[in-house]
Amino acid sequence: MAILERSPQAGNDSSFASNENSSQAPSPQNFTFSSYYQHSWPVAAMFIMAYVFIFLMCLVGNSLVCFVVVKNREMRTVTNIFILNLAVSDLLVGIFCMPTTLVDNLVTGWPFDNITCKISGLVQGMSVSASVFTLVAIAMERFRCIVHPFRQKLSLRKALLTIAIIWVLALVIMCPSAVTLTVTQEEHHFMVDAQNRSYPFFSCWEAWPEKGMRKIYTTFLFSHIYLAPLALLSVTYARISFKLFQSSAPGGAPPGLERQRACRRKARVVRMLIVVALFFSLSWLPLWSLLLLTDYGRLSEQQLHLLTAYIFPFAHWLAFFNSSANPIIYGYFNRNFRRGFQAAFRSQLCSGTWGGHRETYTERPRRLFGGGLCNRIFVEVQPTESGQSGDAQRMGRFPLRNGWVAHRRLAPEDLDGGGSARVPLRTPAWNI
Repeated sequence: MAILERSPQAGNDSSFASNENSSQAPSPQNFTFSSYYQHSWPVAAMFIMAYVFIFLMCLVGNSLVCFVVVKNREMRTVTNIFILNLAVSDLLVGIFCMPTTLVDNLVTGWPFDNITCKISGLVQGMSVSASVFTLVAIAMERFRCIVHPFRQKLSLRKALLTIAIIWVLALVIMCPSAVTLTVTQEEHHFMVDAQNRSYPFFSCWEAWPEKGMRKIYTTFLFSHIYLAPLALLSVTYARISFKLFQSSAPGGAPPGLERQRACRRKARVVRMLIVVALFFSLSWLPLWSLLLLTDYGRLSEQQLHLLTAYIFPFAHWLAFFNSSANPIIYGYFNRNFRRGFQAAFRSQLCSGTWGGHRETYTERPRRLFGGGLCNRIFVEVQPTESGQSGDAQRMGRFPLRNGWVAHRRLAPEDLDGGGSARVPLRTPAWNI
């Protein structure tokens, strides 16, 4: 795969010198014998435990995110649709990238066939690219919502169209890798197992017509899948942070107390944004640095062996950890998502009710007291079987703003068929 399983040796000009001279009759000393397993059992066990940990973390976390959005209809908002797509792409990263990369890091050579080489490379590259592009889409949606709150809102249909464009773009970017990926046998290279049995050595690598084309493609991927997304994330989240601290505290409440609460909420949001940008940059930087080093640096066989056997597995693990931690960053630290997760399981356990209350989560913008945020939480107090009291019948929506309640009369169309009122309590969420 052009991102995760590109053989470091394939990028070094001197790596395949033996192939170029394969027409000459080899002498016995020109044969190369490598151990079937790259590591000792203690080192291999450490790699397996580390990869299994992030695999389970990725599988469970992203599956729960998908469950929350799919199960709770009110969670199907624009931002959450992007988070759902992020979870799907990260799931594909865990399913298609982690197992094959672990095997490739443990076993010498490529143990699968040519079709698996091409398909796994394409799916892996598309999954990683879609995950990165979705991070950018989430950042742009947050930027539009906070910095330009009065512009035309992004509809669900446009969000789905954006997701389709993300996957098409990921396919287009990874097509050159899928076309050039092939499995070749090294004529003078063999693998030897513990029983001293020899096996032919196969490698899954990108067979470019010219060696310089691989370097160009690596640079293209680095700029479009790491450098440009990182720049966009940094700029948009910096603008969002500046906008949050630039805005004044909402009116209608004691200014000192409300200003303290608003500052704490803003600081919490800014910390989350900084974590997102830093975590993305730090988790992918080692792998991209190694890919560029192996393509542009003239490394010796000993240096290539050190990179392939020990440093690349750690760089792969760190990049995969980003896909495993995304559900925590975008799910757990998001109050709407966390409460939606609780409500989804609560509805499963209690047949959609819990103490006569139901929680709904939406990001549809509402203007309360002349302003407001894009993301809001609504708690709808459902009427009991005996009906609501007279006060609840007379009063309609109670929009809460900084602890102060604004009342209005209940319109006839707000009443349900039974004559009872649904009374949503609205509070800003500060989950951007």
